[in-house]
Amino acid sequence: QVQLVESGGGLVQAGGSLRLSCVGAGDTSIGWFRQVPGKEREFVASISWSGGSKYVADSVKDRFIISRDNAKNTAYLQMDSLKPEDTAVYYCAADTSPSWVVTRSRNPDEYDYWGQGTQVTVSS
Repeated sequence: QVQLVESGGGLVQAGGSLRLSCVGAGDTSIGWFRQVPGKEREFVASISWSGGSKYVADSVKDRFIISRDNAKNTAYLQMDSLKPEDTAVYYCAADTSPSWVVTRSRNPDEYDYWGQGTQVTVSS
């Protein structure tokens, strides 16, 4: 059983930064997704268990960085130069598959466990 707990969300002005944490990453691949009301969950970034493989969505790749610290059982999403359109609930998810594949990592249906989400609000 994997339990994920996100933190680090909040209210920030445009241009600001936040770092989201996902505790409980364990020996799983981790994905970050975001969702706004009325829209489908959107892939943001993913990282393999070792941290050696990563993928960040084109829409945020110049501003967001995904990382993990396995000693702390935690994955991170560093978000810089935030924009109002980044406003959403951000979720981390764990994929227990032994392999990490980019195409798989972008599909929310491939993830086995989800955190409760953390709200990120960016004001203009």
